[in-house]
Amino acid sequence: MRLSCVMRKKYYQFSSLAEVLAKASEEKTGDKLAKIAADSSLERMAAKVVLSEIRLADIYENPVIPYEDDEVTRVIYDDVNLSIYKEIKDWPVGELRNYILLHETGSHELSRLARGLTSEMISAVAKLMSTIDLVMASQKMRYKAHCNTWIGEPGRLAFRCQPNHPTDDPEGILFSIKEGLSYGSGDAVIGINPNIDTVESVSRLLHMSDEFIRRWEIPTQNCVLAHITTQMEALDKGAPIALMFQSLAGTQKGNEAFGVSKQLLDQGLEMMKRYGTSAGPNVMYFETGQGSEVSLNAHRGVDMQTLEARTYGFARHWKPFMVNNVSGFIGPETLFDGRQMIRADLEDLFMGKMHQLPMGIAPTYTNHMHADQNDQEIAGILTALAGANFYMGVPGGDDVMLNYQDTSYHDDASLREMLGYRPLREFEKWLEKMGIMENGRLTERAGDLSIFA
Repeated sequence: MRLSCVMRKKYYQFSSLAEVLAKASEEKTGDKLAKIAADSSLERMAAKVVLSEIRLADIYENPVIPYEDDEVTRVIYDDVNLSIYKEIKDWPVGELRNYILLHETGSHELSRLARGLTSEMISAVAKLMSTIDLVMASQKMRYKAHCNTWIGEPGRLAFRCQPNHPTDDPEGILFSIKEGLSYGSGDAVIGINPNIDTVESVSRLLHMSDEFIRRWEIPTQNCVLAHITTQMEALDKGAPIALMFQSLAGTQKGNEAFGVSKQLLDQGLEMMKRYGTSAGPNVMYFETGQGSEVSLNAHRGVDMQTLEARTYGFARHWKPFMVNNVSGFIGPETLFDGRQMIRADLEDLFMGKMHQLPMGIAPTYTNHMHADQNDQEIAGILTALAGANFYMGVPGGDDVMLNYQDTSYHDDASLREMLGYRPLREFEKWLEKMGIMENGRLTERAGDLSIFA
């Protein structure tokens, strides 16, 4: 494995594959804070040249965190299809990029190829792609999943209704649920972030949302995004859960900081199969995002993009219904500005799809980032064009409990209208029955909460 090259008469030597991956990354604040980023644009280009010539076998044989030391590595490697890997192991990363972008390479070919790739390989090829490359490659892939509804069908764009409240007041949350539904948001899930992570409070929100869904016969699923142990205890006590949530990281150390492990996720999935209220078989919901390992001091000297790819390799083991990327949620200490956020969103969508995941994107930013609504809208349009399965729906685009900016109910409706997308099939029929939508367009009744009187 050659780890050096000459660039503009300057010799560059890298010490390891992990260093090449880190220095080939587009500029990210978190990598700078971890002191692993390229020192200049020229060094970054040198690392990309070296990376393009590294064989997939070299990447396979040199995981950025050893198999013996890290549970995430073990899950990724144990799930790789070795027969497919052996067919492509002598390809350099540059050849993998070219194959993905070939006009003749379609969804079926990429689905098969993905089964033979490790997460580091997927991260590596994304580092060699431009914005157009990432959009074109992502467009080719579409992965469906089923909870109570099918997500990921062509021509469909779903939204999570996110009716958070600073004190978890059920009445306030219910008003936000009604508003979101009245704008066509909520077909992915009605998902509430709780401010109070107790079994009693979480159970109350689960019962409230389930009763509302059943009363109005809404084809969707409910979820309260508490810690998985809180949800498991609530489920054990009879709370109705259609979709079980957990945040994930790309290292074992990061997951330990989140209080999660493979064993715990296995237990959660088994409980959902026995006691969950949805039809399934996809009953897990994961959230990820570049930078969490840096903020937890759990990056192990690996760059943020590669760790995010490893998170997807970990997540796919449980065949989730939804994986939502929230790069930008942490703030400028990991992604400094709108440009970094947009790049991360495009990388993450592509990498998630290359892991055969039903990916959604939350083009989020915090108020102390050097980003604004324009950056968020650019990220939303580009990732929607690239085929994201779903987005968030937040009242006014401003989450009053989590204090960050995300896509609003109105943004959601605009994305559907601009790109000709429809809601999930069963949900669209319900919207038509309620008079909210007709022929794929919102009617004058959109936003009118009196329809739930």
